[in-house]
Amino acid sequence: MLRPDYPITTERLLLRPFRLEDLDALNSFQSRADVARYLYWGPRSRAESAAALAKRVHSSTVTQEGQFLAVAVELAETGQLIGDLNLEYLSAEHRQGELGFVFHPDHHGKGLALEATKELLRLGFEELGLHRIIGRCDGRNSASMALMERLGMRKEAHLKENEIVKGEWTDELVYAMLEDEWKEGAAG
Repeated sequence: MLRPDYPITTERLLLRPFRLEDLDALNSFQSRADVARYLYWGPRSRAESAAALAKRVHSSTVTQEGQFLAVAVELAETGQLIGDLNLEYLSAEHRQGELGFVFHPDHHGKGLALEATKELLRLGFEELGLHRIIGRCDGRNSASMALMERLGMRKEAHLKENEIVKGEWTDELVYAMLEDEWKEGAAG
């Protein structure tokens, strides 16, 4: 079970549960074609972002496998919502999870996604007790690849033309980190 002690603060960020009043800020980046380019969904209308937000508002804890933790990322200095994190509890028996992240492009290249996703890994390994956390991305998504590598995740698979996404065959990359690797990195 994972019930984070919110808010979680980092040097520059505040991680917290999503709220219904996050709709405009969330849609400000979910509606962008450059954000949705490598995701399964296309640019979202305000109504589509509202539907996605409704699920996220009720996903601030994880009590069983198959659920996901949704975490809003805001700038501590301004309170502006800049990112959306999720950690899916894939298997209780095998202690597996999968992380996901989407950030507003205005905040790319500043280390903010790294700062936030490190906390997501910490929650998964130290609080949920996961053994292995994976991350997947479109093979063309160099920014996501770079982030997972900076997190210390290793590329485990490159699946050639694995899926048809938005009418186009795409490669899928799978990155992973084990609990012991997290502990070694956290200590070092």
